[in-house]
Amino acid sequence: MSSERKIRVLIAKPGLDSHDRGAKIVARALRDAGMEVIYTGLRQTPEQIVETVLQEDVDVLGLSILSGAHMALFPRIMELMKKKGLNDVLVFAGGIIPEEDVPQLKKIGIKEIFGPGTPLQTIIDFVRNNAPRKA
Repeated sequence: MSSERKIRVLIAKPGLDSHDRGAKIVARALRDAGMEVIYTGLRQTPEQIVETVLQEDVDVLGLSILSGAHMALFPRIMELMKKKGLNDVLVFAGGIIPEEDVPQLKKIGIKEIFGPGTPLQTIIDFVRNNAPRKA
């Protein structure tokens, strides 16, 4: 039995987006891959998400959005993460995000963007290979 701490992942649904099937599928896939996964539920504010990241001491934050508000919500989340000193948390996003927005989102610190149809194993591998290791 390994004494290594499991990767802790928070899957969050910011804004008024009420479609969470994809977020739940990703959460379940990461859990089935041996990670500890927390799902925030729907309609979370950036402040609520960042506070949960802090309180739950997660290694990874996965943001899921389908509403088109990613260019307003994601920068606010990243700004709050920085203010709280959460620079060591790996952040990825998924959902309906136009290709032209990806460079700006990566510039603010979102490490990867996964679009519809991304194989779950690709997301699992990304998290395993990039999550910071905490004691």
